[in-house]
Amino acid sequence: MCSHQTGGVPPDSSQDMVAVGDTPNRLNGHHGPNSATHPPNGANGHSSAKERRNPYAPRASDFLNNVSNFKIIESTLREGEQFANAFFDTETKIAIAKALDKFGVEYLELTSPAASEQSRRDCEAICKLGLNAKILTHIRCHMDDARIAVETGVDGVDVVIGTSSFLREFSHGKDMTYITKAAIEVINFVKSKGIEVRFSTEDSFRSDLVDLLSIYQTVDKIGVDRVGIADTVGCANPRQVYELVRTLRGVVACDIEIHLHNDTGMAIANAYTALEAGATHIDTSVLGIGERVGITPLGGLVACLYAANPDYVKSKYNLGMLREIENLVAEAVEVNVPFSNPITGYVAFTHKAGIHAKAILNNPSTYEILKPEDFGLTRYVSIGHRLTGWNAVKSRVEQLGLELTDAEIKDATAKIKELADVRTQSMDDVDSLLRVYHSGIQSGALEVGQKEALDRLLQEHRAAQLAAE
Repeated sequence: MCSHQTGGVPPDSSQDMVAVGDTPNRLNGHHGPNSATHPPNGANGHSSAKERRNPYAPRASDFLNNVSNFKIIESTLREGEQFANAFFDTETKIAIAKALDKFGVEYLELTSPAASEQSRRDCEAICKLGLNAKILTHIRCHMDDARIAVETGVDGVDVVIGTSSFLREFSHGKDMTYITKAAIEVINFVKSKGIEVRFSTEDSFRSDLVDLLSIYQTVDKIGVDRVGIADTVGCANPRQVYELVRTLRGVVACDIEIHLHNDTGMAIANAYTALEAGATHIDTSVLGIGERVGITPLGGLVACLYAANPDYVKSKYNLGMLREIENLVAEAVEVNVPFSNPITGYVAFTHKAGIHAKAILNNPSTYEILKPEDFGLTRYVSIGHRLTGWNAVKSRVEQLGLELTDAEIKDATAKIKELADVRTQSMDDVDSLLRVYHSGIQSGALEVGQKEALDRLLQEHRAAQLAAE
């Protein structure tokens, strides 16, 4: 396995972590079937299902909110190709396309077939795969590009042209009259072929609002399927996104797509806010790869939307494939999956502090808004360190099948913490200590609080191990 593939497992997890299943309330002797998802509420420890609500779910009053009614336009094979490290051969593109289709994204967006001859051939090859996802390609607002695009067999064409003063002056050099005329011509042509068409402005948040609304109204009237907003330089914040999308929602009847760059770290927050304001489609890429630092990452967006409505997200996507997809793309572009990556980062479901571990063992929802098992992953509790708590050690004692009282476990925990003040203890170190402690208690050679006796037993155990080697 490549170094950048995480597998969702902490490094050396077999040595210093305890895998914890979804078995809440074990410390209190409760093993009810609903305890994992329904922790007690209130002083009396009782609550009905009707009383529990997800505080992250959309409010009923937000009638335009699409947090539970959205589509993903996955752009790893278009925006992702613009990532500095990216070079996708045909085989890799097909593998990524099939994986994303199996995951369940609604659209795949591909590099313009006008970009190169190989781009055209790859586009045609993916269109012939018979995937469930609709295949789109992304082109400039130019008839030459449009003619090439519609011949590849795509299900839709995404048309874009810059509208900010920066791009009009320093990129294509056209005014809004030209842009409007070109947009009408290209959209009508694509529509005549019976396929979807989206029109997007580029650098939308640095464009004049009057210009934006004027051209969006124009293309909406001629029957465009979607209009797109693009935060091309990643300058927008959630309030700006909400205001623009909400304003546009009152101007056009068609769907609204949003493309968000992550230069200021706002892409996921902005995507969520766009859906709250009435957007219907979000552009993503795997690991967020794209131009510069990229766009809204697929996994991060899924995590955010899962928190709002887990059942809806689980019904739409094959969440267990996320780790596989991210490893596939990470290998293709030769990067590591970040340790802090939502869901699949190797510490995403690892708990260390003693009070956290106790709560996790009672009910995982205490410190987890995401359920690792829904993504085919496992939670871990780290115990071989100075911050460990006796409840986490008790969990390990039970896993090892040892019989120790709470007082004895607390005594053993004190020794683990003492040793961990010198160096972190591996899981083998912890297990050896617990077994020696248990043996000493069973034989009568050890009682609670007898530090010197425990030290002697541990020394004898190490000596026996060395002799055996």
